[in-house]
Amino acid sequence: MFRTGLSLRQCSIISISRALGFQRMLSTARLQGKVALITGAASGIGKETAAKFISNGARVVLTDIQQQLGQQIAKDLGPNASFLTCDVSREADISNAVDYAVSKYGRLDIMFNNAGVACQTPPSIVDLDLSTFDRVMSINVRGAVAGIKHASRIMIPNNSGSILCTASVTGLLGGMSQHTYSVSKFAIAGLVKTLASELCQHGVRINCISPFAMPTPLVMEELLRVYQGAGAKKIEQILHDSGALRGTNCEPSDIANAAVFLASDESKYVSGHNLVVDGGFTAFKTLGFPAPSQVQ
Repeated sequence: MFRTGLSLRQCSIISISRALGFQRMLSTARLQGKVALITGAASGIGKETAAKFISNGARVVLTDIQQQLGQQIAKDLGPNASFLTCDVSREADISNAVDYAVSKYGRLDIMFNNAGVACQTPPSIVDLDLSTFDRVMSINVRGAVAGIKHASRIMIPNNSGSILCTASVTGLLGGMSQHTYSVSKFAIAGLVKTLASELCQHGVRINCISPFAMPTPLVMEELLRVYQGAGAKKIEQILHDSGALRGTNCEPSDIANAAVFLASDESKYVSGHNLVVDGGFTAFKTLGFPAPSQVQ
């Protein structure tokens, strides 16, 4: 009931305000009714995105090679999450994961190809171990291709769907990572653009996200190997100090928020796009000239 002493106009304004507030509350479920499959979902960006998708109304199939951890994460996320062991370097595993999602939930609206590995080889091309190169490419690139392939066989007949891939700022500029990892991420951005030309004819969108470096398990494991004896806190500080946007740091939640946007109907006309989440790091390069006051 409204408070006494209010005019009819004031009461109407309050009613509208409450209705709009309720509508805004409903609209926060930006993925309501959608079904998503996320690879590499047991930790880092994948885990954070799974939680964010579910909080926005989606049902999510988490996949990863870390079976015990993945099962626990799915349990923690509640009834709208389920887990399936999946090695993205094996096409059959990805095909089974897609079929599992469809059989369990009756549909597949979102495919997030997020699984990836770092490159643990010497930095010089002279010392490159090509067997390691093949392994990284089989997971980071071939795994994404397989995910796109099998999601597409479900989405194309339905003339709808959103496919996402995790790229990286190391796939935008050379010299930011070991060659193999960087090449694999350059490939993801190219993959998205070339496949958009076909998938757009069927109403299926495909995009990727290029995050800045952040202290995820994958990044921490790699840098702790490079900076032996530095410790986790020191590595985190190095990562945070390397950013361009002062006063804040890149976090898995930032990538999860980007994924929600690209997976939702809010981005219904966005396809073939590489959404860079790097605080402007790759947008500019300064010459490093001294300030005029420092020049005599």
